[in-house]
Amino acid sequence: MKIVHLVASELKRLTASSMARLALVALMLVPVLYAGLYLWANNDPYGNLKDVPVALVVEDTGGTLDGKAVNYGDEVRDQLLKDASFGWQVTTAADAEQGVRDGEFDFILTLGAGFSSALTSASGNAPEQAVVKLTTNDTNSFLATTIAGQVAEKVRASITERVGKQAALTLLNGFATVRTNLGEAVDGASKLADGSTTAAEGALTLAEGSGSANIGALQLNDGLQQLQAGSADLPAQAAALNDGAQKVAAGAQDLTVGAQQVADGNRQLADKAAQIASATGQAAADVPAARADIVQQLTDAGFSQDQIDRVLAVLDPLGDAVVQGNAQVQTVNSQIDQLADGSSKVAAGAQDLASGSSQVAAGTQKLTNDAPTLANGIASAASGASELSTGITRIAQGSLDLSNGLNALNGGADTLRDGLASGLADVPDQTADQREAAAQTISDPVALDTSAVTKASNYGAGMAPFFISLAAWIGIYALFLIVKPLSRRALTALKKPLTVTTAGWLTPAILGALQMTAVFGIITLALGYHVEHGWGMFGFMVLTSATFATIILALNILLGSVGQFLGLVLMVLQLVTAGGTFPWQTLPGPLQVLHNILPMSHAVDGIRQLMYGGNLDLAAGDATALLCWLLGALLVSLLGARRMTRHRTLRDLRPSLIG
Repeated sequence: MKIVHLVASELKRLTASSMARLALVALMLVPVLYAGLYLWANNDPYGNLKDVPVALVVEDTGGTLDGKAVNYGDEVRDQLLKDASFGWQVTTAADAEQGVRDGEFDFILTLGAGFSSALTSASGNAPEQAVVKLTTNDTNSFLATTIAGQVAEKVRASITERVGKQAALTLLNGFATVRTNLGEAVDGASKLADGSTTAAEGALTLAEGSGSANIGALQLNDGLQQLQAGSADLPAQAAALNDGAQKVAAGAQDLTVGAQQVADGNRQLADKAAQIASATGQAAADVPAARADIVQQLTDAGFSQDQIDRVLAVLDPLGDAVVQGNAQVQTVNSQIDQLADGSSKVAAGAQDLASGSSQVAAGTQKLTNDAPTLANGIASAASGASELSTGITRIAQGSLDLSNGLNALNGGADTLRDGLASGLADVPDQTADQREAAAQTISDPVALDTSAVTKASNYGAGMAPFFISLAAWIGIYALFLIVKPLSRRALTALKKPLTVTTAGWLTPAILGALQMTAVFGIITLALGYHVEHGWGMFGFMVLTSATFATIILALNILLGSVGQFLGLVLMVLQLVTAGGTFPWQTLPGPLQVLHNILPMSHAVDGIRQLMYGGNLDLAAGDATALLCWLLGALLVSLLGARRMTRHRTLRDLRPSLIG
């Protein structure tokens, strides 16, 4: 009851007058105003960047890509104006320069005259980087400069992706053309391999044929050598042959004359023999009739048959002789006819012989005349045959070398064909749509797939844990401007340091809890931030305020107004080390040590875990750390109160201005 009475007495003192109540309300509203106004002002700054004035200068004169005119500067301008992520204002370079100096524009984004030509230069032999020029002025806003750098990087990445896609598509289309040509090269290499195989076989056959031809050429050379040796006497022999031919021609002429005379005599003999043959033939034909007449006459004369037979016996031999003689005459006549025909043919042959002999004589005369030339020709042929043999030998050797070379060519052609076929298999066979998709992947190969274990709803919610913790400290700090750390009267009268210390802590702790209630309402109701663990976060905020109240109480008990001042210093130190804005790992080493020790660091982390739905074990650890600070500060406060019950110092009797 003593503690409640002491707390009530302090609250009554704080509300004793209108001015006191006004002061108390004003101080109670400090954390609400601090956290509420700051978070409200910074609730969604990135969503309001469209109101930030930015100059956009496009001086791009365009370029040429694949024979087509392009102007990437105009495309970037149109895209930026369409996105409306900033308050883009298209202007001239001079106006933009003056505007960024006067604060009309926060920064300038410039695309120079050679922007497109630089982007398309990669297709030529003198590639160069395109430049996106960013002009800033930190006197306008340092954060605007930081954001400008991020915007320029996004523009650069977007342009890089666009141009990279076009370049990749050009490259892939080139690969498609290479694949087509490579396929044709594989077919050509296959034909070359087949042709070189056939050529090698033909060369081998040529070498074998050349060997056979060489043997023939050697034989021809030997024969011509012998002919050349025999042709040395050819002119003399031709002359002798001509003389004999002339004599043969003369004898053949004489033979012709005699043969003709014989033929004429034989013809006359044949004519006479024909007459005789005709007469004997008639006589032989008349023999049967004559025999019959004699028989008839003898019969008519009265001769007996015996007598007639005796007469016929005498006559029949004569008749037979006539018949036989006729047969011989006919045979001789036929032979005489044959002789006449033969002699005529002999005469004709003699005439032909005479004519041929004359031609032979003329030929032998020509042979005699041409014999020297023929002899020289045979000598030339013999020499040529020798050279032919040598040449064919070289051809045979060359054919063999050609065959070996073609075999090597065939091996190389096979290797070329296999290599081209292997290379063809390595070149992707893509359709136009597949090349389009591949170019998109090449230009933007990595997609950012973000997944958040916990997530703040916006920038203000992200900063809320830090400013709630800071507001809790400021609120408690401000309260101790009017709240007495300890009642010296109660301490002297009761002589119960624990009771008085507890009462001295409960008053600011209760007021701090009310502050945190108001701040929690501002966070959840006025600003509408989502809190995952509402009651847990509210309880943690109250614990945080109570812990800070204990720490400032201990400083005031131990050091008086100096301790109050050190509370301000400690707040500044925790502003730096709490890790409320940047990750605490970016702090210098000594400040990282303080981060892990000082209470505000645990307050910020605990509120984050509870507000965003993080790790409750970590939140419990942060709460434990705050409780340790609370109990430790209470113990220090108790020790200070106990000292005050036993000792009085000159400062207690006559306090100085700074305590």
